[in-house]
Parts: sequence; C-alpha cells; structure tokens
Amino acid sequence: MKALLQRVKEAKVVVENRVYAQIGKGLLALVCIEKGDDEKIVAWMGEKLVNLRIFPDEAGKFNLSVKDIGGEILLVSNFTLAGELKKGTRPSFHRAEEPERAKAMLQTLEEEIAKRGIKVKSGLFGAHMEIFLINDGPVTILLEKGAQG
Repeated sequence: MKALLQRVKEAKVVVENRVYAQIGKGLLALVCIEKGDDEKIVAWMGEKLVNLRIFPDEAGKFNLSVKDIGGEILLVSNFTLAGELKKGTRPSFHRAEEPERAKAMLQTLEEEIAKRGIKVKSGLFGAHMEIFLINDGPVTILLEKGAQG
C-alpha cells in the first residue's frame, strides 16, 4: 500500500464540475492498494495517517498530528502510484490491486481512520476526479508498506 500525503490548508475533489468531497486543514492522502495488501496493512496505514506528526507546534517543529490539530483527512484512490517504469516510457500498473478489492480496502481504511476519531472524506472511486488543494508548507510525504514488510 502506498499513500502520498500532502499537508493541506484545504482540499476538495470535483467530479463532473461538482464538489464531491471537501476538507479544511488536514491531510490529502492519494492512496494505492497493491496486490498482496491485507487488513493488517490497512490498519497500519490508518494508524499512521492519524498519528503522523507533520504539523507544527508553537515552536514550528513537526510535533503534532492531524488528530492533535483537530484536522480532517481526504482519501483519494490513485492506482497510478503503483506505476513502474523499469523499461520504456509507459508505466506498468501490474502491481495495483483489482478494482473491486481495492475499493473494499479503501472503505476499510476510511473506517479505520473514522474509528480513531478523525473526520474523513473520500473521492469517488474509479471516477475521473479533479483535485484542488492548498499545500501547507509544502509538506509531501510518501508512506509505503508492502505485504513483505
């Protein structure tokens, strides 16, 4: 599983010219479920997203989590994070999970985050989405955890 996180002042997902989901201060998480990912990995990712200390304290140090600041999380499915470019110039997405299973696991991730007390919203799985955000920092972090480690 991969999640590309961006600390945001605000973010929204637009589908067919309509706002589908929107958050204020918090995290935008572009998430890719990969083949071999399981519920343990989803729980690990949920815990990390809620507790990752990437928000500044009074001294400007990264000591606060989205939970500490009362922030929100916007989850957006993004299978292209599984893209590989070992040869040529066209990415291969063979490591991305099949859509039905990926959708179910993303729903489980949303539940993992919500049960930890964080407001969470999601993009529309499988849709063409426009993502708007104000990156705060900028702060962008890649989290990865595979079935092998």
